[in-house]
Amino acid sequence: MKARPAFYLLLLTAGALLVHGYHPYAEDAAFYIPPVKKLLNPALYPYGAEFFESHAALTFFPNLIAGSVRALPLPLDVVLLTWHLLTIYLFLLGCWKVSCLCFDAEPARWCAVALMAALMTMPVADTALFLMDQYVNPRSFSAFAGMFAVALALERRYVWAIVCLIAAGLVHPLMPVYGIFFLLLLAWNQSGAAKAQAVAAVLVLGISFERPTEAYHQAAALHPYHYVTQWPWYGWVGIFAPIALFYWFGRIARARRMANVELLCRSLVSFVLVSLLGALILDIPRRFEALARLQPLRSLHLTYVLLVLLMGGMAGQFVLKRSVARWLILFVPLCAGMAYVQFQLFPETAHIEWPGAASRNSWVQAFEWVRQNTPENAYFALDPLHMDSAGEDQHSFRAIAERSMLVDVVKDSGAVSMFPSLAEEWWDRVTALKDWKKFQPADFQSLKRRYGVNWVVVEQPGTAGMDCRYQNMRVQVCRLE
Repeated sequence: MKARPAFYLLLLTAGALLVHGYHPYAEDAAFYIPPVKKLLNPALYPYGAEFFESHAALTFFPNLIAGSVRALPLPLDVVLLTWHLLTIYLFLLGCWKVSCLCFDAEPARWCAVALMAALMTMPVADTALFLMDQYVNPRSFSAFAGMFAVALALERRYVWAIVCLIAAGLVHPLMPVYGIFFLLLLAWNQSGAAKAQAVAAVLVLGISFERPTEAYHQAAALHPYHYVTQWPWYGWVGIFAPIALFYWFGRIARARRMANVELLCRSLVSFVLVSLLGALILDIPRRFEALARLQPLRSLHLTYVLLVLLMGGMAGQFVLKRSVARWLILFVPLCAGMAYVQFQLFPETAHIEWPGAASRNSWVQAFEWVRQNTPENAYFALDPLHMDSAGEDQHSFRAIAERSMLVDVVKDSGAVSMFPSLAEEWWDRVTALKDWKKFQPADFQSLKRRYGVNWVVVEQPGTAGMDCRYQNMRVQVCRLE
């Protein structure tokens, strides 16, 4: 790769970090960071580890991150930020390769990649996915692998494209499957059905056709994005609007003899429609409720990435061209708007959580105190909805505090929805915590007798009669004697 494009991609990577922020222990980090820390220190998480180890068993991600910490050696916080920046750079590099194969004009190519950098945290319909998250996770790897695979497929190098996605499957076992299906559609549209190469992608997730239990149903109900018939109207717009745009772009491409753009548009229309059909088949019968976790409409992630690239390329080719004023008119308010949204999503947390910097978030401060002042085998109970509490900003207790936690509803229910065998244990513990906000000392002692919990984190003003060792404006950390 030439020096100038590489330098521009570095600038766009830095710009993406500044616009979208960085939160290494938020949201789905609850699944992916605790297994990394347990690999680095096996004494951690003696209780309840099954709620994150279920995900960890299917991905090489924890081993990769833990191995990086041991090999460099650097603190985990620095390694996570390094991998985050590297995956963003590789993702934008993959987008650059695809844009070069679709557009001849340099402004079109760079507008496609710049628009992607600006919209990186754009939601994907109602799938609960972003184009790229504000932290490194297995989807970060599948995202850039998907772009490299599309570029290879446009060059008709299908074997290497499939190898690329299979390698990505070691880190994220589900997302590359959609990429493989899309590559088959590309091959079909390029060379005809007789010449398309057959690829078998087998994904083992403990699939069962048995009717799901009531406990599993309660967990699944907390994740309506698995079920397309429960999507709000704007989620359905997010399905059909891209189809209309691909049809429009395809006609423009045909008239302008932009062969690869036309090929992508034609294939993407089929891709979305077949995915929607699959989602409806798995969604409507109650018996298939547990299969809906395969989420066929997660294929919209790749769809939206290519949609943004094509939109940017078209805008650069026919509207922005080389006009600096037009570029500024588009990208300044767009980047400002995306940054504003991120400030609203994490209102009580620094926009970029730099390694080693003191957190201003009261919940994070409490979790850090827990990590520094409680034994490694301490067993905590928290409000099962604490990640949705005011000021919590979706930070993971397990990832930050490095301590066992009884259960939560926000993220552990996601593990249950993907791994039904956890359902009964999860529901039993959630039921035990259902009146958490009314708990008195006797209720906390009941948790200790029943589960062995010996610490709790409660919101202010707390509960009278508790032995609280730490408190701040938001929470208290109390020991159960």
